[in-house]
Amino acid sequence: MSPEDDENYPASAISSWSGFVYQGKVALYHSLKLIHDGDLDFELQLDSSDDFAIYKDGKIHTAHQVKAKISKNRSGYTTALEQSTLIEFDKNKGTSRYFHVSVKLDNTDDHKGASGEIVKFYRYGDSCHCGLGEIEGLTKELIRKICEEQSITYSDNLINFNYCLLSEKISTKAIHIHKLNQVDGISAREAAYEERIKAEEILEDLLTQNPYQNRDYYAVELKARLQTHLEERLDQALPTMSDATYERARRLCEHVRETHMNELKTLCQMMKPSERFQDVQTNDIRRYTKLIQAISVEPIFNHLPHYLDSENRFYVPTALDVDESEECESDMIREMKNNGDLLRLLFEYNHLIASKAEASFTFNTKFTNSDDFDNKPATEKLASNITKSLCISVMTKDDAEGRLNDKTTH
Repeated sequence: MSPEDDENYPASAISSWSGFVYQGKVALYHSLKLIHDGDLDFELQLDSSDDFAIYKDGKIHTAHQVKAKISKNRSGYTTALEQSTLIEFDKNKGTSRYFHVSVKLDNTDDHKGASGEIVKFYRYGDSCHCGLGEIEGLTKELIRKICEEQSITYSDNLINFNYCLLSEKISTKAIHIHKLNQVDGISAREAAYEERIKAEEILEDLLTQNPYQNRDYYAVELKARLQTHLEERLDQALPTMSDATYERARRLCEHVRETHMNELKTLCQMMKPSERFQDVQTNDIRRYTKLIQAISVEPIFNHLPHYLDSENRFYVPTALDVDESEECESDMIREMKNNGDLLRLLFEYNHLIASKAEASFTFNTKFTNSDDFDNKPATEKLASNITKSLCISVMTKDDAEGRLNDKTTH
């Protein structure tokens, strides 16, 4: 096997999807860099003339090709570099063309194509590459500098919030363009041309959004953190992933991206049902995503990611790390008493798969319907054994798999 073959990802849609994720982050970084340099007279166009392009006065100003972690050798990009030099669509002679890569290459000299056009490797400071794990830090630093220039009082939370919102704006626009093309039958070029993002829009978002007045702040932040974790995990694990494992991770990533804020809060709550949802820690996200990767059954990505057994009972993966079953039980009951949203969810999803537990266990609550958190007569009735209460099942991965795999034998 040649070194080049060794560097390539498995033959599948992996590299193209990874590039789709990466190009949105790079497009945001470049747009903010232009704004920081004082340029507000441009429009960002995604996925048409190139992976993204900058337009001024209706004409292409710069064209950008983005490639995520294909190879460490320049030879792995020969075809893409030549493609960037073509004179096609809006790309005329003399159009400035840039090539973005996420790994350090053995050669980053300019490429001169058969057309005579030149493609330059994009520079991030002193470097000609920027990894998926690095682009967020560079982008946040640009946001900080812009806030300073605009005399905006900022904190780390404000920087992070604005980064999350702007990232969401770019990715949502890219997905919308893709939908217009794939679902609505509008040509890719037409969709992209009609859906450009103006520089003023990006700057306005930075100037007007305040997380402390925005009720969706935590959901926006968590959505970005979930997305970032999944993207980085995919980026790190791609060379060793099977296509089947990759596909599941990709579907989870897209599910999170497409989930509405209200539903995302529900997902956050069920990731850690023993606590009130305010913020989900990185370890919770890591445990949750690893569990979905580890379970041998394919999850159902509808509302909450979940599984169904042969009797159509719901099983929900969680980030629960159970040391003592009694403590987990008391924490969850206490949270159910004070959290009507969680209680209503548990009446539908009462089989919870723990990310880590020594053994499966069940416990009965004093709740007989989803409104019992403020219904004292109902809990008193339970004490007389008249009404059966909600039973919660916390299961190990192996026990849950046993029940779920049993479905396939019926």
